[in-house]
Amino acid sequence: MSQQFDVIVIGGGPGGYIAAIRAAQLGFKVACIDEWKNAAGGPAPGGTCTNVGCIPSKALLQSSEHFEHANLHFADHGINVGSVKLDLGKMVGRKDAVVKQNNDGILYLFKKNKVTFFHGRGSFVKAVDGGYEIAVKGAKDDTLTGKQVIVATGSNARALPGAAFDEENILSNDGALRLGAVPKKLGLIGSGVIGLEMGSVWRRLGAEVTILEGLPTFLGAVDEQIAKEAKKAFDKQGLKIELGVKVGEIKSAKKGVSIAYTNAKGEAQTLEVDKLIVSIGRVPNTIGLNAEGVGLQLDERGAVVVDGDCKTNLPGVWAIGDVVRGPMLAHKAEEEGVAVAERIAGQHGHVNFNTIPWVIYTSPEIAWVGETEQQLKARGAAYKAGTFPFLANGRARALGDTTGMVKFLADAATDEILGVHIVGPMASELISEAVVAMEFKASSEDIARICHAHPSLSEATKEAALAVDKRTLNF
Repeated sequence: MSQQFDVIVIGGGPGGYIAAIRAAQLGFKVACIDEWKNAAGGPAPGGTCTNVGCIPSKALLQSSEHFEHANLHFADHGINVGSVKLDLGKMVGRKDAVVKQNNDGILYLFKKNKVTFFHGRGSFVKAVDGGYEIAVKGAKDDTLTGKQVIVATGSNARALPGAAFDEENILSNDGALRLGAVPKKLGLIGSGVIGLEMGSVWRRLGAEVTILEGLPTFLGAVDEQIAKEAKKAFDKQGLKIELGVKVGEIKSAKKGVSIAYTNAKGEAQTLEVDKLIVSIGRVPNTIGLNAEGVGLQLDERGAVVVDGDCKTNLPGVWAIGDVVRGPMLAHKAEEEGVAVAERIAGQHGHVNFNTIPWVIYTSPEIAWVGETEQQLKARGAAYKAGTFPFLANGRARALGDTTGMVKFLADAATDEILGVHIVGPMASELISEAVVAMEFKASSEDIARICHAHPSLSEATKEAALAVDKRTLNF
């Protein structure tokens, strides 16, 4: 007999598990279905983010950064460690342990909030009186009925035509996180977030890394001044990035991968590598959902079509996160999950897409919120800009990391902050102040007048705000 629920969430990634918990907090009887498995075949909720994305990549980024510091920078601090040896197995094992901690943490949160968890693939069966019948296919099959359904099935890595992922030679983000040895030569196609982060990990560990990017500009979505500063840092580190290339035939064999391409000058080139990571974006995951069986509308990309409130064309069916329009970011999915749960409860859940921060966790880190200078110019906005380099920040000097800057963009008439862009140490943490400021419609003068602790990296934020009015104090 079908089990009855007020809300059924299909997918246990950042959007899905947060939506389930918030719905339960609001008094609903909630089920969450997720099919991710750990190495032992047990449940591993958390989606791509926890299992093969945000969490494991940050674990490896941190470990590889420690390795590079020990090799190159500890001596500057008077710490002599002698010969540094890499234990890749232990490093990957630590990454796996961090992932498991997050998986187990989500299962604990389900139990704490009385969310019923089902391990398997969820799919629509049919509409029934008062809701929808949902099938769960797993080690144990179940049938559920829910008054409201939230689709949070995430996304999958996009493969290049003719170069399917085998996770041995041609790798997605999944395979890139599970390499058993450091490749001598590593190729990447795509210089976006995943490409830069994975390229950074394996370069630090000893690989010769070449990134091929089809676009003629580096990080086109990033403020141009910030992107140029980041590119200089990556070039200095030895991360080879070729822009404006056209990738041709890719051949995979036991000895490695051969990539034929045309460079920006139109010259035919061949790149021979041991492993190739393809990071050319992601596609919405609606495989096996049986959307067609209930008439759930999908767009040409396979994404679930929703309105501004994440409502689909079906009454009582919602969709959030990577499987819908908007940026494919874990924190965007979380915000939508909370908002939808609150809307189901008759509240006014809200997501402000203009204040969603973006972060690339390389070294230097890159983070931004709001509009870029090129976007402001394109729409003819009158604005003021202020920058402050970490070179002039006392805490950055003490850290030994003075790369980059903070940049403020403010309305020329009202001084309202329109965008903040950071490249440098701990940019991922510093950007939160800008998000709060923009959410409350603050001016650059508001930030300039707030006392910041000394010495701290956040003083660079204050100084950049002062720079909008051309009155920096330390540069």
